[in-house]
Amino acid sequence: MIAIRDLHVTFPHRRHTVEAVRGIDLDIEPGECVAIVGESGSGKSVTARTLVGLAGPGAVVRSAKFEVDGRDARAFGPEEWRRVRGGFAGLVLQDALVSLDPLRTVGAEIGEVLRVHGHRGDRDLRVRDLLATVHVPEPERRARQHPHQLSGGLRQRALIASAIAAGPPLLIADEPTTALDVTVQAQILALLGERRAAGETLLLISHDLAVVARLADRVLVMRDGRIVESGGTASLLSAPSHPYTQELVRAVPSAATRGRRLSEAGVVAAPEPSGDVVLEARGLTKRYGRHTVVDDVDVRVGRGEIVGLVGESGSGKTTVAQLLFGLVAPTAGTVTFEGEAWTGQPERRRRARRRHLQLISQDPLSSFDPRWTVRKIVAEALPRGGAVEPLLERVGLGAELLDRNPRQLSGGQRQRVAIARALAPRPSLIICDEPVSALDVSVQAQVLDLLADIRATDGTAMLFISHDLGVVHHLADRVLVMHDGAVVESGPVDDVFHHPRHDYTRELLAAVPTLEGEIR
Repeated sequence: MIAIRDLHVTFPHRRHTVEAVRGIDLDIEPGECVAIVGESGSGKSVTARTLVGLAGPGAVVRSAKFEVDGRDARAFGPEEWRRVRGGFAGLVLQDALVSLDPLRTVGAEIGEVLRVHGHRGDRDLRVRDLLATVHVPEPERRARQHPHQLSGGLRQRALIASAIAAGPPLLIADEPTTALDVTVQAQILALLGERRAAGETLLLISHDLAVVARLADRVLVMRDGRIVESGGTASLLSAPSHPYTQELVRAVPSAATRGRRLSEAGVVAAPEPSGDVVLEARGLTKRYGRHTVVDDVDVRVGRGEIVGLVGESGSGKTTVAQLLFGLVAPTAGTVTFEGEAWTGQPERRRRARRRHLQLISQDPLSSFDPRWTVRKIVAEALPRGGAVEPLLERVGLGAELLDRNPRQLSGGQRQRVAIARALAPRPSLIICDEPVSALDVSVQAQVLDLLADIRATDGTAMLFISHDLGVVHHLADRVLVMHDGAVVESGPVDDVFHHPRHDYTRELLAAVPTLEGEIR
């Protein structure tokens, strides 16, 4: 279906040329699933987009051979590429909210594909059939809704329905499950598995090796625009030969990695619990009208302890974080911080103590002033006279970044700046709200090692909120499982994850693909 030799994709600029893809070969046979893995900037997404003529503005594409469905694509013009997109290959992107037109209904979005590719018959009926095929409930009603009216999982399913509308034999899925809940991810993976079972060919782009192990027949490992290793999925992921592939496999957090570093060889020191309680919440409840978002939740975090808070979207995790941080007032319940009342206190009294309670959010870019430099962002949180450079050095960043703006940083660099800012006032507790969910596995490993080091050296306590159970099992001492606003199970992380008592916890754990389990 695809036969490419010596593919190069470059982006010329005035000062320098970016070589995104550097001489790769790629073959895709009918009926197989090929996965391309690697960290951000490795060239995997550019490769996928080049297959459908969407390499990007200003891109220069050259190759010794570029055959799509038996035809030489090097001679394709805009019209031929339009026929390839949707007709031969459907493209499913990572962020469905950005990929779908916010001004059109989902039905209109899918219907356009049918119109462009000459579908004959009742188009509205076909749209409903496609939505039902990807397991969208109430397809007739959902077809009339706009993307913002759907959950993340439903948007991703609608995007898949649009991609398969014209019946393309090849489906290209670029990070289709990144940042999705574990249960929603399981549904999307099952859906992609169904497409494979129906005989479709799949090109999967992902940094989640467990997802790759579940779906792929072959794996190509990309780094710096080159393929450094390739082979059958089970053999490559269980016994990788290239040092970079070994690094990727080692960086996957799980129960088996507890106590050791992910980004390099070595162990992580864990301080002995002192018994001191840094933060305690009792009976936390938050209602909006008749809707209860958080229902009678108790949380306790000891000094130097990492407590995980897990659950799917809508379970109330982030609202708990807002209540603990004091951004939202509880309907009922109390919070005590460092032995003193925190809820119900005037903001002027809490302001002086707030420096000891810090927050690291999922999207640091949204929490930074885009006009400020890294120097100003970190310096704002420092005591008067404090130096920024040692903090940046501690989180693995160089002084050359001091005068850059947030948009000039990579995702991993931005997250490290957010950690440096949180560390600046030497807090007793850091609330980490999905701090690594959108990061590559290798960058995620570096950030998790950094958080573990901070706990070990400073005795800083953390409340770590995540939907990634592997990350929580690797990092946390205790875990709380939330469902529909309530904590349904809690305890030491090994006890809860190895011997779950509640049905919901068992469902969560069953939905998680693990690298070891998928290879077995």
